[in-house]
Amino acid sequence: MEQLFTTVRKLRDEGLSVIFISHFLDQVYELCDRVTVLRNGRLIGEYVLKDLPKLDLVSHMVGKDFSSLEKRDKTRKDKAGNEVLVEAKNLGKRHMVEPFNMVIRKGETLGLAGLLGSGGTEAASLLFGIDEADSGELLIENKKHSFKQPGDAIREFIAFCPEDRKKYGIIPELSVRENIILVMQAKNGVIKFISRQKQEEIAERYIKMLNIVTPSPEMPVGNLSGGNQQKVILARWLVTTPELLILDEPTRGIDVHAKAEIMNLAMKLCDEGMSLVFISSELEEVVRCSDRIAVMRDRKKIAEVSGEDMSEENILKTIASAEA
Repeated sequence: MEQLFTTVRKLRDEGLSVIFISHFLDQVYELCDRVTVLRNGRLIGEYVLKDLPKLDLVSHMVGKDFSSLEKRDKTRKDKAGNEVLVEAKNLGKRHMVEPFNMVIRKGETLGLAGLLGSGGTEAASLLFGIDEADSGELLIENKKHSFKQPGDAIREFIAFCPEDRKKYGIIPELSVRENIILVMQAKNGVIKFISRQKQEEIAERYIKMLNIVTPSPEMPVGNLSGGNQQKVILARWLVTTPELLILDEPTRGIDVHAKAEIMNLAMKLCDEGMSLVFISSELEEVVRCSDRIAVMRDRKKIAEVSGEDMSEENILKTIASAEA
């Protein structure tokens, strides 16, 4: 990509005009001088990028004000005094992720920041029981637990939205309704079957709550957009009223409108008292949504930042300066 950008800049400097079309806003800001915003086939406006904050660009693109997504430096509360919900002590698994210490407090969003493959997903897999740790211990409200499978974590009111929603999240041929009630029905077991009427009530409630765009709860979820599929997975877990919600790359591969909605939802859930783990290779998103950030590299935790140290620049410096 950098080679492409270098070539484009060289052609521009030689006098060639370039039109660059992309949904990747970082690339737009890195390469372009001006931006033209189109929405629903109509021209919204033309703007000089150096004078246009990124969130203002997003607002122009989707037709909504997302100023609430501004980094919460001024309103962010110190969660250091909150009770500890989950604590990992030297938790790890050979050839997967190095032993790490991690504290997740009630009503706090802990961000896991790092480049792709840095170890955030692997750490989450141990917290949720997808993989079984072979070192250390996991405490929930100061009680030791050993998760051998996700069902063990679900019984402790932990939820997990996976990195690859198509492979591990949705069941595309099932309806939106069936996908939403999936975990709740699994918790109840085959004997305590959720009635069709109750399923429809639950589905309708969460479709409305999360603004899931679907012509019907009976629409196969595979027919929805990526952003709406992600909302269905979120609804599935919110139905279980989790105390800890792990979001692994929740905005990957979705449009900017859905990204903003999901980040707004994450911050709202945290403000209402839910604990979250927010994992993303998009450092801007982690900084914006988190109260504290664990920095990952080469499948190990290398640092933890909070307060004024939570910036993209500082995280990148930490990653770059850490020994490989």
